[in-house]
Amino acid sequence: MVMPELARRYTVRDLESFPNDGNKYELIRGELIVSTAPSVIHEMVVGRLNLALADYLRTLGLADTLFAVPADISWDEETLVQPDLLVVRPEELTRSWESMKHLRLAVEVLSPSSARRDRVDKRLLYQERLVETYWVVDPDAELVEEWRPNEARPMVWADTLRWAVTPDAPAVEIAVASLFRGLPSA
Repeated sequence: MVMPELARRYTVRDLESFPNDGNKYELIRGELIVSTAPSVIHEMVVGRLNLALADYLRTLGLADTLFAVPADISWDEETLVQPDLLVVRPEELTRSWESMKHLRLAVEVLSPSSARRDRVDKRLLYQERLVETYWVVDPDAELVEEWRPNEARPMVWADTLRWAVTPDAPAVEIAVASLFRGLPSA
């Protein structure tokens, strides 16, 4: 006997009818994910990473490939995510998010409500979609997990985070402690 599927599956088209109410709406394999506004700590860490990556990419003439906005990244009708930060290939830059399919870097900064989703659901999606590098930034543990396609375990950066936008580019080095230093306490 086959059991009916009880959870509703959503599509990108369904999201177009949702209200602009300040919530973040994402889809992972048809499952609706709703998030409220990010915390102050979340935004501080995103801002610090954005500055470090922008400085690095600017020296390579690639500053316009970095985004720290709610970009609608979709690979099919049942998937739409909005990474906290992302770097795309320059040849995919157009006026539409729809052209951006091959992410060089996707970054999610954890919050208590997003940890499982970011570490499991989004990680598996990003690996499946061959996102070159996926960082899970954990402000509580003060570390960064780095995932790549086909890897069963992450590289964990606790001292110096290193990343190169392309294999032949020099790497950026970011002191992990600088991402978390002086954050407000609860």
